[in-house]
Amino acid sequence: MKKRTLLDEQLIFERSSPDRIGYSLPEDDIPVRDLSHDVPSDLCRLALDDFPEVSEGEIVRHFTRLSQWNVSAATTLYPLGSCTMKYNPIVNELVARLPGLAQLHPLVPDEYAQGALALLYDLERRLAEISGMDAVSLQPAAGAQGELTGMKLIRAHHQEQGRPRKKVLIPGSAHGTNPASAALCGYTVTEVPTGAGGTLEAATVAKFVDDEVAALMVTNPNTLGLFEREIVQITEVLHSRGALVYMDGANLNALMGVAKPGHMGADVIQFNLHKTFSTPHGGGGPGAGPVGVKKLLEPYLPIPRVLNEDGQYRRSEAFPRSIGKIRSFYGNFGILVRAYAYILAMGGDGLAQATRMAVLNANYLRKRLERAYEIAEDTPCMHECVFSDRSFAHAGVKTLDIAKRLLDYGFYAPTIYFPLVVSGALMIEPTETESKETLDEFADALLAIAQEIKDNPDALKNAPLLTPVSRLDETRAARRPVLRWKKL
Repeated sequence: MKKRTLLDEQLIFERSSPDRIGYSLPEDDIPVRDLSHDVPSDLCRLALDDFPEVSEGEIVRHFTRLSQWNVSAATTLYPLGSCTMKYNPIVNELVARLPGLAQLHPLVPDEYAQGALALLYDLERRLAEISGMDAVSLQPAAGAQGELTGMKLIRAHHQEQGRPRKKVLIPGSAHGTNPASAALCGYTVTEVPTGAGGTLEAATVAKFVDDEVAALMVTNPNTLGLFEREIVQITEVLHSRGALVYMDGANLNALMGVAKPGHMGADVIQFNLHKTFSTPHGGGGPGAGPVGVKKLLEPYLPIPRVLNEDGQYRRSEAFPRSIGKIRSFYGNFGILVRAYAYILAMGGDGLAQATRMAVLNANYLRKRLERAYEIAEDTPCMHECVFSDRSFAHAGVKTLDIAKRLLDYGFYAPTIYFPLVVSGALMIEPTETESKETLDEFADALLAIAQEIKDNPDALKNAPLLTPVSRLDETRAARRPVLRWKKL
């Protein structure tokens, strides 16, 4: 008999026993109905072959044990660079669960939804103030949809000018969704190289700008965690040729309360509420990616829009130049409530302090690790720092090996192999929510791994060693996934 450990867990199918059930119901006295009146017979199945038959206790224990293997910002430092996996305060969850908010039907008439509409209206105003923009739409359901919305606004503007233009400029260090958003709006993408210091240079950008350029999509701070020092000059170059500037707000956690993209010349920006304003992140959603714009793009914002008429709030579609609806109803309301609670709790001073702590924490890790790990750019960073595996090439150790070994130390790995402009990138973002003690534990783990590379590099190639499952064949898993359980 195989000896089991606490970390072993069978498939739920392997716990199955014929005719075992996890519920008891009274005798069915409902008349039998011919389902063919409701659903075509070819879409019905009377039996679920090999479906697991287990008791309620087995179901609860199985999924509870699996949940205890999950790694999240609620269980440990979750240092994914670019993703900003900050801890989500429980008070936000409590507010979002208030019955008057959580149980409000999206089709309720405006006169019965005044509190919710007031919340949305005020959140738009606060996000506009934080970003330096003139108006905000809360509709987009994710950061990528916010990007798409922003580019649709830019296209609507150029079309109204009589020249839709053809190209969008994007730096080589941009987020991967930027080119996709531009392409979905009918643009061709031209890559702009970054300078030797990892940032854009206005003189270089100017060489790519002509009358066919609709916009530049730029992330600031960029994906190397560096502030674009020439951003004002860059936006002036674009504006001088009638082009606009889309600023990806994914890294707003390094600016909020301290600097405003609108003051840097950005015409449109998306907010990733799950990154910057402490709403749940990952797991397929829900998300929220509001868009902020300057005056010239405001007429094109999605409908409906929330209006305040002498203290009475209503939704209006009376905006003939709008790009139309982006999604059903008015954004992911529960996520917007959480962000609103976070902003109210923090206040302007609190948001600024969070930004300063995020920058401090990233630079603290950078200094602790820079002697053992090769830094991508030898300059102070903003909210995240990027290292490379180049210094371990002689030992045959790759970034993936380091990431897998970190799991044995109880830490989820940082973002790896991104940004693509850095060979073997290891991208770390500690956020503002981590204490110095936690940062030291994480740094000590990475330093210990660096020493292991010196002493016994081959051992890392089998990591992780202490997790329920050892290293998987990730290429095979991606190309030939097993999506169905099959009895052997």
